Amino acid sequence: MGAAENAEVVRRGYEAFNAGDLAALSDLFAEDAVWYAAGRGVLSGAKQGRDAILAYFGELGARSHGTFQAAVQDIVGGEGHTVGIQQSRAENNGKTLDAATAIVFVIRDGKVVEGREFFEDTATADDFWS
Repeated sequence: MGAAENAEVVRRGYEAFNAGDLAALSDLFAEDAVWYAAGRGVLSGAKQGRDAILAYFGELGARSHGTFQAAVQDIVGGEGHTVGIQQSRAENNGKTLDAATAIVFVIRDGKVVEGREFFEDTATADDFWS
């Protein structure tokens, strides 16, 4: 797959994520995919496998009482890596998250095999999810 196709996979992933469509998201991830969430917070670290990644996404929704949204700013497609640039917004126990975020995706055979998530201020994001 080329850069345009990889960008389309990521775009469909954002649409499914923001719609809460876990079935569509599941179809976009390889069974053995890995997701890395930067930081030292309760949600940081590696998520091994599609089921663990989907559980992590579910935790974002649960902890934000369904308010978490990833507002896509741009998707930069590449053959090796595709980058999603987003504004992450959510509310959690009186706290508000509004942070620039980048996710670097690796896509093989039309499936996400790796995601690396980076917040502009990891300490603030860690505190938000605590």
